[in-house]
Amino acid sequence: MSETEKRIDASELDGLPPRQQVIAMVTIAISLTLALLDSAVANVALPMIAVDMHSGASTAIWVVNGYQLALAVCLLPFATLGEKHGYRTVYKAGLMLFTLSSLACAFSHSMLALTLSRVLQGVGAAGIMSVNTALVRYIVPRSRLGSAIGINAMVAGTAATLGPTVAGAILSVASWPWLFVINVPLGLVAMALARRNLPDNDRSMRSFDLAGALLGALSIGMLITSVESLGHGMKWQAVVAQLVICVVAGTLLIRKESRIALPQFPFDLLRIPVFALSLCTSVGAFAAQMMAYVALPFFLHGSLGYPPAMVGLLMTPWPLLTGLVAPIAGRLSDRVSPGLLGGIGLAALSTGLVCLAWMPETPRPFDIAWRMMLCGAGFGLFQSPNNRTIIGAAPKSRSGAASGMLGTARLTGQSLGTALVALALGALQLQGVLPGLLCAAVLAGCACVISLLRIRSQRG
Repeated sequence: MSETEKRIDASELDGLPPRQQVIAMVTIAISLTLALLDSAVANVALPMIAVDMHSGASTAIWVVNGYQLALAVCLLPFATLGEKHGYRTVYKAGLMLFTLSSLACAFSHSMLALTLSRVLQGVGAAGIMSVNTALVRYIVPRSRLGSAIGINAMVAGTAATLGPTVAGAILSVASWPWLFVINVPLGLVAMALARRNLPDNDRSMRSFDLAGALLGALSIGMLITSVESLGHGMKWQAVVAQLVICVVAGTLLIRKESRIALPQFPFDLLRIPVFALSLCTSVGAFAAQMMAYVALPFFLHGSLGYPPAMVGLLMTPWPLLTGLVAPIAGRLSDRVSPGLLGGIGLAALSTGLVCLAWMPETPRPFDIAWRMMLCGAGFGLFQSPNNRTIIGAAPKSRSGAASGMLGTARLTGQSLGTALVALALGALQLQGVLPGLLCAAVLAGCACVISLLRIRSQRG
């Protein structure tokens, strides 16, 4: 069969055979869990790593930042490579690099070696996450796309819930390198499953635009680092310099690619109203979520005096409810307007954040838990329908670019949320938690309005 015939077959195929669908979704779930767990476990282990490597906290933080930055700048270029060379090719390469760099992390004996290994891990994770949702579009029939994306969201929520617990359990019986060693057998299993069970996709015939990829990576990288630098109190001159580089690179990118039919940076997709609105909704929602995730532990431990283990337990209802509601919301989004579902979910999230900000002076665990549950359920109701809209609004041949933009919007929102709450805590100490939560509620409310605007856009 010729390459052209294969591309036509891939384009016309509406999902894999049932048994292969299950194996392919299990492969996606394992890989996604590895990529998301790895960030959480590294956060927990940072103090131990800093002591073991005789390094300061400001240096050790690059173990986390290096991973996140490499992930952010590689998402869109890898998505483009997936459209040209096949999503499963990029996915398998990313999974292999992630597994090998995990082994390198475990055997690192200096902070420089560990940081570089983490950067490689971030590149591998980008290979996984850039085309993750695009592959789902080829695994299941279009009528079940929302349900499948809901399962993905449930896996992500479960990984977020279990991350600190898994890290704590491993560190209670072993040293920090074992946090990375555990990735190796799971990565090998996922690689074996991916070899024969991931679907092919129709390919783009355009050449890879290296200049466009570099400009896109530079603009996104500088945007995220400038926001994080602002949150960490870096001198304003350095923040302004990063923003200037971001604006210059972004301007050059727009001038270079805005008139191209299939640009390296997906300006063609941003012209689709429902796609652009969904990305804005995602940035606002993830910024609100991250503000709460960062601020609440300071409040629960610093103001209320709960021990760290209890803080983790009190935070659990949020990701737990997100994981439970996400697949239900995904199934509903196959029949109900995702704009409406997302609007209701984000309204619930905003309400929950306001309730968290105005808790009693001495709240009982139940007072905290039900508010966390409301936030988690609202976020779960938003996430799956929103992801489905982002992927479904793009032409099938542009699923990779849509998947890459989905991940970029999430990382941008999380970086923005972290920076905003860092500013509040830096200026007001523990008194900054209340303004931080109220700011998060406002962001969720704005995202709710944008989500509801999609109802009219989708009808049009």
